[in-house]
Amino acid sequence: MGRFFDVGDGGPLRLEVRSVDGRDFTLLRRIGYRSDDYDEPFVVPSDLEQFRTDFASVPWMFTWLVPRSGRYAAAAVLHDAIVIEGDYEGPPIDRVEADRIFRVALRELGTPVVRSWLMWAAVSIATMWTMPQRRWRWRGAVLALIGVVTLVGLIATGDLLDLWSVLPWMGQRSLGAELLGGGAAAVVVPSVLALTWGRFARAGIITGVALAFLVHVTLAIAALFGLYRLVERVVTGPGASTGSQSA
Repeated sequence: MGRFFDVGDGGPLRLEVRSVDGRDFTLLRRIGYRSDDYDEPFVVPSDLEQFRTDFASVPWMFTWLVPRSGRYAAAAVLHDAIVIEGDYEGPPIDRVEADRIFRVALRELGTPVVRSWLMWAAVSIATMWTMPQRRWRWRGAVLALIGVVTLVGLIATGDLLDLWSVLPWMGQRSLGAELLGGGAAAVVVPSVLALTWGRFARAGIITGVALAFLVHVTLAIAALFGLYRLVERVVTGPGASTGSQSA
């Protein structure tokens, strides 16, 4: 485990930031994190030009589930720093370890269990995406899982609505049986596909299962946001797109 602290006086954490452009921020006070696994604390510097944070780097279509800031803001700032060598003071670690520390820090700040694991899975995907070794192998595994789970989810929906009968676990059954079969498949199919993620399989299971259950909500939000952007552009003009992104 571990704890956050104020580097200036050693007291409780004080997270003070300054906006750079409304989306990225720099720190006005250094923050520290002491992990029980290391003798030396991790320190995030203040007012360092090359270090900026956007708190939780959550794609806009998922901010309804995980907002960019909250009680976990300090953990997000810490993670933004320790994934890049030179952006922090403390023990040298790789990105996989930085992701693990992030997950532990989330729980210590009171982030709910499910949300903390979802956020850890998300940063693990980013780590896979930037892996220098066998980069396209990792990227292919991520895209394959997301693509297959989304496709199967949409086909299962058509089966449920009796538009077609394709998936063997759905078929012409009662609504309860189809929902039960669909729920089981939403766990089994992503879990099997996640095995292609190797050392990141646990993150793959979490990502795949979450996507299987949330794919319809996500697509609906994406469609609504796309419609809003279109209306905004028509009413206000092309410059509106920039403003909506930074909000």
